[in-house]
Parts: sequence; C-alpha cells; structure tokens
Amino acid sequence: MSRIVVGIAGGSASGKSTVVRELTRILGTGRTATLSHDAYYYDLSHMPFERRVEVNVDHPDSLETALLIEHIATLRAGRTVEMPDYDYVSQTRGIAGIVVTPAPVVIVEGMLTLFEERLRVLMDLRVFIDTTPEQRLARRIARDTVERGRDREKVEQQHDDRVQPMHDMFVEPSRTYADVLLTEGGRNVKAIGALADRVLELLGD
Repeated sequence: MSRIVVGIAGGSASGKSTVVRELTRILGTGRTATLSHDAYYYDLSHMPFERRVEVNVDHPDSLETALLIEHIATLRAGRTVEMPDYDYVSQTRGIAGIVVTPAPVVIVEGMLTLFEERLRVLMDLRVFIDTTPEQRLARRIARDTVERGRDREKVEQQHDDRVQPMHDMFVEPSRTYADVLLTEGGRNVKAIGALADRVLELLGD
C-alpha cells in the first residue's frame, strides 16, 4: 500500500486541529492516521507542579521528537503505534497511550513540525496554517480557559512572555518550508478542499 506523510504546522491556536478534522472528513477516516506533535511533550510527572508550569513548552526541546519520528516510520511500515496520551492540565503523560493504526495518509500536525528538519524530510506535503497574532491569541484564550481550565490573565501573560516570542523564533520562520500556505485555518473550507485534492493526487486517486 502506498503511504504518504502530510505535515501541518502553524502557531498555537492557529486552527491546525480544525484543518486536520476537516481534511480527515473529506478524505475519510479510513484513509488517515493522525499524529499530534503536541502529544509528544516530555512527561513532567517527576517535577512538582509549580516547576512544571515554568517549563517552556513552546521550545523545540520540550518535545520528544525522536519518538514521533519512530512512530511515523512504524506507521509507514504498516504497523500500529501507541501515541502518548498527554494531559495539558497536569503536563504529564497517561500510563496508556492512544492506539493509532496505519492508513494511506499519515497526518503529522503541530507548531514545530516544519521547524524540525528531521521531520520535514519524512513529509511528502508540507502545510503551514497562516493566521494573524490577534486571531491566534483570541482562539488560545477561548481554548485554554474552557478546555484547560486556565485563567484568562495568565493565558494572555504567557502569550506575551513566551508563546509569541517562541513563535517568532521557531514557528514563523518554518513557513518558508511549506508547499501550501493555508490562510484562516479551519474557516477556509475552499482551501482545505484544494488541499485534499492535492493529497489524493499524491496517492494516485
């Protein structure tokens, strides 16, 4: 079976997950397997919680990218993997992972998936979600206050102190490696449809 890898990158709260869901819907769930780079954050359970929240999770060193690379290769070889089950609230990994089964299209999504050259070389198609800082901040506030139980003021402070500087240093420069720049994230249904067509072309469908 022919298998291709599609990398989807973009800033925090740029709409990557929404794009992946819509792309999966168009292609069909049986055709896609998704690995989230964010699931590969190192387990910080050995640290007191007060120290965990000080770790810069927007820096590439906070991610176990080598394990993600291993899992991509395993899926391409037609074997099942167990993606870490990461809890963003406690910043720890669950004991059991999330089973991901092989599929013709392996989608790898995350802020830094195009920054990492060792990931880029595995990709057949590279996508960057291009949204403004204002859009990303608004979406991050909505997501983190509701889904992760965080205080709005702390979310805004973290964005200014860490998220945006790391975005400027690592994420934004990686857009130059993209084959596709997708504006507006999940709202751009037409562009996601065109992206799906490109994936199907690579598959030979």
